Amino acid sequence: MFDIDGILKALQTDPNARRQATTGAVAGVAGLAAGMLMGKSGGKLLGKATKYGAIAALGGLAYHAWQRSRTQTTVAGPIGPGTNQPTLDYQPAPDQKAFVPPPQDETAKDRLGQSLVRAMIAAAKADGRVDAEENRRIFERLEAMNLDPQSKAFVFDELSSPLNLDAVVAGADTPEHAAEIYAASLVAMDADTPAEKAYLQMLAARLGLEPALVEEMHRAATAEPTTP
Repeated sequence: MFDIDGILKALQTDPNARRQATTGAVAGVAGLAAGMLMGKSGGKLLGKATKYGAIAALGGLAYHAWQRSRTQTTVAGPIGPGTNQPTLDYQPAPDQKAFVPPPQDETAKDRLGQSLVRAMIAAAKADGRVDAEENRRIFERLEAMNLDPQSKAFVFDELSSPLNLDAVVAGADTPEHAAEIYAASLVAMDADTPAEKAYLQMLAARLGLEPALVEEMHRAATAEPTTP
């Protein structure tokens, strides 16, 4: 069984990594490893990912952005407390297989989990900061993590492989999964450099995402959650 929650939990167990993840800092191996799977936006997702599971939390982000983009209830402008804009609650998507595989379908959960982790790691590589020496240090960190061999090997392979956008896009077997892959990529980076912004633009185009949906996911990822 692919343990996407274990991967995120292992990174969260390091107080230094968790602090740097929530502030968006990337310094040293702990910060780099946390930043690889959790940018500034992702730091806000930590609590919900822990409570509901990473797939459900990312599915919730994609699902609610999907709904808002289609109902057009969101008005352009700032989001958060003190504004007229809706805040993000990070509630999981409804129990439906479109965004979250049925609990009994372990194969579908593993496949989606791998696609999301692959997207996160690829996004972290997008700005070119993950070099061979940083990979070596991350490998050492991962070796100490309490992960099953399958999950650990998958992360090792993804870190060792060159950035492959085709592989990331290949996981988008449905429009809903395409949205979730983009959401995972978005929360894995800060998207504040030209390289990162260009990567997200290219990814959205390759995934065939509508501009309104992309905009809603960016708005959702920078909104303040309404629940702790």
